[in-house]
Amino acid sequence: MKMNLQELRTFLTIVDTGSLVRASEVLNVTQSTVTARLHSLEDQLGQTLINRSKSGATMTGAGVRLHRYADTIADLWRQARQETALPDGTSGVCNLACETDLWPELGEVFFHNLQRDHPDLAISVWLGSHADVAAWLKDGKSDLAFTHRAANSQRQGQIELDADRLVLVSTRPDSPLRFDPGYVFVEAGEAFGRDHAAAYADANTARLNFGNATVGLDHILRVGGSAYLPDRLVTNHIQNGTLSYLQDAPTFTRRVYLTFNRSARDGWAWLDSAVAQLAVNAS
Repeated sequence: MKMNLQELRTFLTIVDTGSLVRASEVLNVTQSTVTARLHSLEDQLGQTLINRSKSGATMTGAGVRLHRYADTIADLWRQARQETALPDGTSGVCNLACETDLWPELGEVFFHNLQRDHPDLAISVWLGSHADVAAWLKDGKSDLAFTHRAANSQRQGQIELDADRLVLVSTRPDSPLRFDPGYVFVEAGEAFGRDHAAAYADANTARLNFGNATVGLDHILRVGGSAYLPDRLVTNHIQNGTLSYLQDAPTFTRRVYLTFNRSARDGWAWLDSAVAQLAVNAS
């Protein structure tokens, strides 16, 4: 039985897009080509893999079973092709993704430690939103990622790191804890939203909201104000007096994870020591 990667990728794209038409658009081929590749794969396996209807394309039981292996095969081929093309003296590849807010004093430290301790490692870095990072992990663009959310795939493993401590800081040390006109709300996940609402049930709703802690920090540094931000993000500003902790304000936490694709992690003898070194830097 001869199965080619084009057919597997086509199957995966149909599953991801939920449509043979959309899969043809993503792959930039005709719909008849997508259909032919799917039929060829189904013929080789002797199983129907996709149920097609007006509402879209869904996996059959056989398709679900194949999907787990197809993802792994596609990932391994991508990694093999990438590593084969590396120059002599390169020991391996690390495609690192990081949610933007987790880069300062965390992802960046990890990256510089890898550069220092493993100069023979080829590293690429991608910064983005949680949705970006999740997509990059799923698509194989990255194999290791700093993220705030737990893994939701059997193909992924995860190491829980020290949680982010969210603290209330201000450009004015005498800012009020409640009813501060300069307060901006910085999104930090559903749990923080619930806890914040409970702690400040008697306070006004913030007039400004940011979905990104880095942008929120830049805003209050530029125009003044207060916000809940990760402690690691504001430490230097606290030390130089640009920002102050607001005493008696409640603090919150947000979980942080290092997520990896299991197929890639098997070749990373350096990962455990790199995580341990990250803990040393944080202490």
